Amino acid sequence: MSQPDENLRFTSALSNFSLKDFWREHKFSYLMLLPAFIVVLFVVIYPFFYNFRLAFSNLNMYNMRQFIQNGTLDYIGIDNFIQIISESSFWIILLRTVVWTVINVVAHVGFGIFYAIILDRDLMFKSIYRTLLVIPWAIPQYIVVLIWKGMFNYRYGAVNLFLRRLGVPGVAWLSQANTGFSAALIVNIWLGIPFMMMIALGGLQSIDPTFYEAAEIDGASNWQQVKHVTLPLLKPVMLPAVILGVVWTFNNLRVIYLLTQNTLTNKIDILVTHVYRSAFEFYRYGYAAAFSLIIFVILLVWAISFIDYINED
Repeated sequence: MSQPDENLRFTSALSNFSLKDFWREHKFSYLMLLPAFIVVLFVVIYPFFYNFRLAFSNLNMYNMRQFIQNGTLDYIGIDNFIQIISESSFWIILLRTVVWTVINVVAHVGFGIFYAIILDRDLMFKSIYRTLLVIPWAIPQYIVVLIWKGMFNYRYGAVNLFLRRLGVPGVAWLSQANTGFSAALIVNIWLGIPFMMMIALGGLQSIDPTFYEAAEIDGASNWQQVKHVTLPLLKPVMLPAVILGVVWTFNNLRVIYLLTQNTLTNKIDILVTHVYRSAFEFYRYGYAAAFSLIIFVILLVWAISFIDYINED
C-alpha cells in the first residue's frame, strides 16, 4: 500500500473515531485498571517526582524543620550532582557495585540453568530436591541474612566450625572488607539461584522434545545437546530474567546492609546502601535524592542499551 493510501486510511479512521463510543466499549477494562493505577500513582509516580524535586535542594537534618513548617526548599541547582560525581568514593563504590552485580548475575544464571537441567531429567525424589532448592527464595530475605550473619561468626559460626574440621583456620568474615564482600556474595548468590532456576525450568519444559530426538539421531552428545539446543532455546526466556536480575542485584540493599551493620559499616557499600546511609543515617536528603537519580539513570541507560543489543541479534 502506498504512502498516500495509508494517510487516507488513517484520516478516515480518525474521522470515524468517537471518544464516547470508545469509552462505552472499553469502560469495564479501564475501571478494572483504575485501582492499580491509583496505587502506582501514590507508590511509584508521586514519590519519583517528589524525589526529583528533592534532588535539586540542600534538604538535610538542619533545615528539615523549616521545610516542614513552611513547605519551602532551598534549591541549589545541580550542585548535588556535581558533588557526587566529583567524589572519588563515588567511582570506587560504582566499580564495586558493577563487580557485585556481574558476579551475582553470572552465578545466578549459571547455577540456575545447571540445576534446572538436572531437575528436568527423570530423578527419584525430584519434588523433594526442587523444594529444597526453592527454600532460599521462600524464606524472607531479612531472616536469611541474619541467619547467615550468625553462621559467619568467627568463633561460633557454622562456616568456621566446618572449616576447622577440615583443618582450615577460621576466617574473620565480617571484620575485613575483602572477606566481608566475599561473605555478602555467598549469601546473595545462595538467595538468587532459586529464581533463575525456576525461570529456566519453565523454559526447559516448554522446549519440544523432538529437538532432542533429532539431536540424538545426529549423534550429538549430552553436552552438545545442551550447547546447541537447550541454551539457544532458553535465550528468549532467560534474557528478561537477566534484566530483572541485574536491576534487583544492583539495587539489593538488605544483604550488604544487614550483613555488615555495626561491623563493616561503609567498608563494602554498593551504591544503594550508600544512598540509604546518606539519607537515614547522615540525614542528607537532597544529596541522597540526587544519588538515587544517578542510579536510576545508570540502570535506565543500561536497560535500553541491553534491549537494543538483543534486538540487533
